[in-house]
Amino acid sequence: MALFTTLYSGSSGNCALIRQGEKYLLVDMGKSCRTTLNALRRLNLAVSDCEGILITHEHSDHVSGLDTFLKHYTVPVYGCADTLDTLYSRGTIPPAVEAIAMDGRTEEIGGFTVTSFPTSHDVPCCGYRIRTPDERTMAIATDLGTLTPVVQQSLAGCDLVALEANYDAFSLHGGPYPYYLKVRIASDRGHLDNKACAAELLDLIQDGCKKFALCHLSQTNNSPELVMTTVYNVLLSAGIDLEKDLTIQAQLRNDISPYIEF
Repeated sequence: MALFTTLYSGSSGNCALIRQGEKYLLVDMGKSCRTTLNALRRLNLAVSDCEGILITHEHSDHVSGLDTFLKHYTVPVYGCADTLDTLYSRGTIPPAVEAIAMDGRTEEIGGFTVTSFPTSHDVPCCGYRIRTPDERTMAIATDLGTLTPVVQQSLAGCDLVALEANYDAFSLHGGPYPYYLKVRIASDRGHLDNKACAAELLDLIQDGCKKFALCHLSQTNNSPELVMTTVYNVLLSAGIDLEKDLTIQAQLRNDISPYIEF
């Protein structure tokens, strides 16, 4: 049985977990080491059972807890070469920790098979497609201003997709952020809005995927209610039966989300 959850997910910090039995992978660590360790304890997971940490990119809401964590635990770190170079230069990754550049390659990490793919963001950034030891497949893609063909291909055919739903366009453009930040977020190198996320979910559902986690919701420009309303409206308009074997879950900002089995 393969399980997915997030320990926390939002603009203030992100950390996802993919689990098979007691072994697991983490994706990012954007809150403190203490917050992350407390969440793992609540799930009865030992750090020694973590097979690796997959890093999407260098922004603080994805790596702020990593430096303290790696001072105490020599868990291998994976990411694109540019991201790892930046983390090395900051002293985030100590010399004793193994760091493996992915850049589109496939790596066997414990019993998991992981392939990275590039996403469109304002720094080098990637998502991950992961096959678990029991041959289940999921993909995670956040921090992407647009769904490129490479991203769409990487999401296709999965049992579960964790996809960014960062902002509601009306809330962003009518909200308190300065103009330059609104432009950055809404650009092709920013973040994915609810409508674009919903449209991609529709395509994936029609392709056979039934389980989704909506990630990286903005506290200021989004809410679980907004994104779920947008997604349901798009799916209902397309004639999708929402009661038929679909799991769509907006991930919690400051707490562990319920496991999704896939």
